[in-house]
Amino acid sequence: MLSALTLILTFQVIGEFISQATGIPVPGPVIGMILMLLAFFLKDDLVDTIRPTGGVLLSNLSLLFVPAGVGLMRHFERFLHEGLAIGIALIASTIIAMLTTAFVVKWLIHAMHLDSEA
Repeated sequence: MLSALTLILTFQVIGEFISQATGIPVPGPVIGMILMLLAFFLKDDLVDTIRPTGGVLLSNLSLLFVPAGVGLMRHFERFLHEGLAIGIALIASTIIAMLTTAFVVKWLIHAMHLDSEA
């Protein structure tokens, strides 16, 4: 289990290094996960090495949500007084982000279509 965990973290660190060194806008853990997938294709028994540890990590994934729950409990009174404003800000920022993304995608599709005609 320790060797599998070390391997998982090694791929994450390598991905983080690649992300920082190249400046590409992809998180290091995502790059590490892609590298691990490629390693799975190259070495068949690697999947069997990592599977038990990955299963344990996934089964305990809910523990990662505990800090958020503790934060809600610790600042419960603040949420009682400012919850409406926080909720409105969350909803408004989500709508603004979605609309901005839609307009940028629409603009890019239009711009790419004009370039392909030229």
